[in-house]
Amino acid sequence: MTTQEPRRQEERVAADDWPARRDLHRRGFRLEGRLRQARANGDGFVDELVYGRLAGEPAGAEGFTWVMNSVTPRKRLIAHALVTDAAGRVLLCETNFKTDWELPGGIVEPGEAPRLACEREMVEEMGWSPAVGHVLVVDWLRPYKGWEDALELVFSTGVVAGPDKGRLVADGVEIRALHWVAGTDLDDVMTPFGAARARSALAALASGRTLYTEAGLPVE
Repeated sequence: MTTQEPRRQEERVAADDWPARRDLHRRGFRLEGRLRQARANGDGFVDELVYGRLAGEPAGAEGFTWVMNSVTPRKRLIAHALVTDAAGRVLLCETNFKTDWELPGGIVEPGEAPRLACEREMVEEMGWSPAVGHVLVVDWLRPYKGWEDALELVFSTGVVAGPDKGRLVADGVEIRALHWVAGTDLDDVMTPFGAARARSALAALASGRTLYTEAGLPVE
């Protein structure tokens, strides 16, 4: 009589129990979550990891890439746009959820191309579908106020002038208002690293280069 494989198997192990974790990896279990300080360990507590495997999922060498995809680090990816007007001012979004202003754009969804994410976010935020151009800045963001570190791309979108400026309207949900801000005034309304990133994008636009930056500052 053949025993049917369970539809779902679940295992929970201490985050620092590497022999147990490696055994689960070999058996095709994928990391599904982390419960913070959920397991007693001596005089303190450690995180507990939740692993799962569904019936029919590959194990061993065949399942290696699926398992590694679940356990290796991931970085959040953000796609923003540098939009300027004829006077060289930068378009910034005043949001409803934080005090500092930011460039248009947002977080790239899983499986989404960054360029398309930039286009989507701008349609959602201000009803405008720009011609997204080349990457001006690749910026590494340090951990900040509960956010883990992330990678941000700033794309060029050209100059908006004349009646086209009047067609840009904040959605009123995420975006409270849109503002055109001179490069010399960016520090007044953005975080220090946000202002530095915007200035680096302006410099990259002027030079025709793509800059790699950390916290907005070029790394030579």
